[in-house]
Amino acid sequence: MSADVHKAAELLATAAGTGTPCPPVRDLFADGDLDAAYAVQRLNTERLLATGHRLAGRKIGLTSPAVQRQLGVDQPDFGALLSDMALDNDGTVPAGRLLQPKVEAEIALILGADLPGPDCSIADVRAATAFFCPALEIVDSRIAGWDITIVDTVADNASSGLFVLGDAREALDVEPAEVEMQLHRGAELVSQGTGRDCLGDPLNAAAWLATTLAQRGDPLRAGDVVLTGALGPMVPAAPGDVFTARISDLGSVRISFATEGNAS
Repeated sequence: MSADVHKAAELLATAAGTGTPCPPVRDLFADGDLDAAYAVQRLNTERLLATGHRLAGRKIGLTSPAVQRQLGVDQPDFGALLSDMALDNDGTVPAGRLLQPKVEAEIALILGADLPGPDCSIADVRAATAFFCPALEIVDSRIAGWDITIVDTVADNASSGLFVLGDAREALDVEPAEVEMQLHRGAELVSQGTGRDCLGDPLNAAAWLATTLAQRGDPLRAGDVVLTGALGPMVPAAPGDVFTARISDLGSVRISFATEGNAS
């Protein structure tokens, strides 16, 4: 593993630990070097797992064609979900927990069987999924001002922050591509979309992830949570905000942000 991978990992880990965002890390690597970016992500994830953190699943990012065009990429990315990233439905994000939070609504899968690949289909994903949940992902960036390219966000664990799951629904009852989502901040509608806004179908996004991870020798396993990607634009969050997402056929999920000085 190169010295630049270690340097980028240290910059991001220090930013997370101190609460002070760092400059972009992309200049340490050749343009578009995703292998190096994933090596940075893997190094910091392994460091956390070695200190007692537990892997809870994976998240998929860059599922929106508009965002892909903005960053000049033609594929999604992924990051690790750790168990301490999970917050209770209708819970509170403590003040200072995140650096630059933004909220997006999506569908989460809870797997009931392994997805070993190597060429997973939508049918494979559906067969392996035990439950669907409405979910909020609270993304964050350790890069100052969200000044990111694909290399920066991949290295930064796909800009992962926290996540919230609503009530689980058995997979047979839901067609993810057909759902409609509305995200409110207080009483204001701030984001909306459909299941088809996530790579055409959240199950398609999950099939991409399962195949990609299987090819890397780290397949999805029974019990994993999979955040399949945003169904609408992400929205910046501020202290005191309350977000509620409603996803048809799945229900709702809610999170509050503590006011400054309130750590819980």
